[in-house]
Amino acid sequence: MKNIKSLFPSACLLLALSLGFVSCKEEDPFLDRDVAPVLVDIVGAPFGAPLASEPTVAYAATAEKLTLSARLLELDKTNILDHTKGIDSIPVPNLAIKVTLRTGAVLGEVTSDAQGVVKLDKTWADLGVTAPKAGSIIKISWSGSHKGIAFTRFSQIQAN
Repeated sequence: MKNIKSLFPSACLLLALSLGFVSCKEEDPFLDRDVAPVLVDIVGAPFGAPLASEPTVAYAATAEKLTLSARLLELDKTNILDHTKGIDSIPVPNLAIKVTLRTGAVLGEVTSDAQGVVKLDKTWADLGVTAPKAGSIIKISWSGSHKGIAFTRFSQIQAN
């Protein structure tokens, strides 16, 4: 009995230290800290592309004008627990978006219309491709800020 009483303080200290190490929270460096406030749906990308990491829109290599377009939606989760209503997608009007090449070159700044749509007309030369060939890929980004949270959506343009 005396042996157990002498080990009790040491056991309590060891248990406290163990719980202290186990309960430490470490931030994951691969996850964003803020959830994007806006869903940027790239128009012209194949179905399911809003869930894909980089949706790709195909344009003919001979096209003289390329219309880069996206829909900006805010998700209203008020009725998330009501299966008869669910989540609603609300267009985000009057939101400024900066469209750039991944190299940093600015393609333009546009503002969303009442339906949350942004459009930007460009040529292959504007995108830095003088003679587009089938399979050529240009990587672009769509950036903005909504409700004080900055966001960026990546997409690609491919020549057919």
